Amino acid sequence: MTSSQVPTLLISNDDGIFSLGVRTLANTLAEAGYDVTVVCPDRERSATGHGLTIHRPIRAEIFEGLFHPQVKAWSCSGTPSDCVKFALSAVLDTPPDFVVSGINHGSNLGTDVLYSGTVSAAMEGAIEGITSIALSLASFSSHEFQTAANFAQTLIAQLVSHPLAKITLLNVNVPPVQPEAIAGVMLTRQGLRRYVETFQKRIDPRGKTYYWLAGEVVQEIEQPDHIYLSSDILTDVQAIQQNYITITPLQYNLTDVASFGDLQQTNWLANYLSEFPSVSDDNL
Repeated sequence: MTSSQVPTLLISNDDGIFSLGVRTLANTLAEAGYDVTVVCPDRERSATGHGLTIHRPIRAEIFEGLFHPQVKAWSCSGTPSDCVKFALSAVLDTPPDFVVSGINHGSNLGTDVLYSGTVSAAMEGAIEGITSIALSLASFSSHEFQTAANFAQTLIAQLVSHPLAKITLLNVNVPPVQPEAIAGVMLTRQGLRRYVETFQKRIDPRGKTYYWLAGEVVQEIEQPDHIYLSSDILTDVQAIQQNYITITPLQYNLTDVASFGDLQQTNWLANYLSEFPSVSDDNL
C-alpha cells in the first residue's frame, strides 16, 4: 500500500449485521475516508469461537439501507469466521489492508478470546496474512460505541503510518467510560478469567427437559505467569479495571514452549520415542 492509496478495510463481528457496534464502527471509518466492506452474520453468533459451517450451505446477500452510503455491506448466514472467509474469497477482488472485527457488545479479555466469535473473525484475517484488530466495548449494558470507534480510527491511522514488522492480531478492549475518564492506552498481556458456571434445568411447554448455561465471571485473582513477558506487565483484565484501553497482541500458534521443553526431558517419553520404530520404506 502506497501513501496515495486509500486503505481498504474488511469489517465483521459476531453480534450480527443489525448491531449498533458494527454500524458505529463502519460508519465512522467510512466517514474518515477508508474503503469499507462489511460482511457480518445475519443474526447474533456470539461465543461461536472459530467454528465453520461445513454441513449446510452458506447464504449471503447484499445488505442495503443501514450503513453509510459508501459502505458495501453483506449479510451472511454463517459464523464470524465464515464471514471473513467468504469475504476474502467471494466478495473482495483483492485482500484488504486490515480486517477489523467488532465493536463487540461486551469485553473479550483473558481466556474469553478462546470462545469469542469477535476474536475468531479477526484471527481468520491474521491466518490469511492480514493485520487484524478485534475491538470490544467492555460492557453489556453500555451502548456508547463511539469512543471505541474513534480509537479504532486512530489505531488504524497509526498502523498505516507505522506498519507492524510482523502480521498479528491486536485484541483491543475499551472501558465503558466517558472519553475524559479513560486513563490511557496500555499494551497488555493476556490474563485469566474464570467463571462460576451452572446449567439451569428447565422444562419447555411440551414437558421436555432442556438446560441453559448460566454463569458469573470471577475476576482475575492473580496474574498468570508468562514465559517471555515480565510479571510487571499488567494483564488485559487488570488494566481494563483501571480504565485503560488495552491492546494485546495475539497469535494463532498455541504451542506451549515451556511444556515442550519439559516433555523433551521426560524419561518415559524419551524411552518410548527411542524404542518406537522409525518410519521407513520397510514399515509402509
